[in-house]
Amino acid sequence: MPLSIATWNINSVRLRQDLVVRLAAEHAPDVICLQETKCPDAHFPRRIFEQLGYRHIELHGQKGYHGVAVLSRRQIEPVIARPFCGIGDCRHICVDVDDGRGGKVRLHNFYVPAGGDEPDPAVNPKFAHKLAFLDEMTAWFAAERDAVAPSDRAVLVGDLNIAPLADDVWSHTQLLRVVSHTPVETEGLERVRAALGWVDVVRRHIPPPEKLYTWWSYRAKDWAAGDRGRRLDHVWISPGLSAACDRVAVLREARGWDRPSDHVPVIARLDI
Repeated sequence: MPLSIATWNINSVRLRQDLVVRLAAEHAPDVICLQETKCPDAHFPRRIFEQLGYRHIELHGQKGYHGVAVLSRRQIEPVIARPFCGIGDCRHICVDVDDGRGGKVRLHNFYVPAGGDEPDPAVNPKFAHKLAFLDEMTAWFAAERDAVAPSDRAVLVGDLNIAPLADDVWSHTQLLRVVSHTPVETEGLERVRAALGWVDVVRRHIPPPEKLYTWWSYRAKDWAAGDRGRRLDHVWISPGLSAACDRVAVLREARGWDRPSDHVPVIARLDI
């Protein structure tokens, strides 16, 4: 039975709830994972999504910043909303999703810190936080493998705020010293991926050297013409489940919707 999962940094769910409605109407993913909801749980616009059939909702939000959410048409069970780096930011939530055949798929939804502008942890606390966050993810996955990906049936999605490959940015050379594509970040993200052998299914289906982006800056006068994007949003699947992923879509057109997020949705389908 197919299971489709969308991930999207929505950049304020209350401001852009109509865009989530449009995503649901046009693509009907079974599960929608949102990042940067910027909304306390009590103020999350649950009702509009429940009316669309997403009656199973798990939240980990805070006022004005960060925040992650899982909206599902399938039964889900909360597992953990892990605090990272002892800061208390709402950047992770994990649920078990009914796979439709009597089993479960563990689903992690992450919002990794952006890291500020200066790629030097000695002078930029935000960048130091980002690197520490990656290190903690790596250690957690390695130490608690069975809890993170039980029976090797797990999916990790989210805005990981790193474009790891040369073809994930508009200019590899020019962005090597720009936060999100520096070697220390891409190497850190690779350690996270390798800790559980996660499979980057987006790049498996759309391999390099094809350029692929999920984020375009609001600062660009014409984002489409300039096309100076980065692939910051990811779908990783545990090795034992990765072969089930038979379709991936990056909805580039969503960057041109009314009052858009600077990120676009990524959807992966698993034929379980």
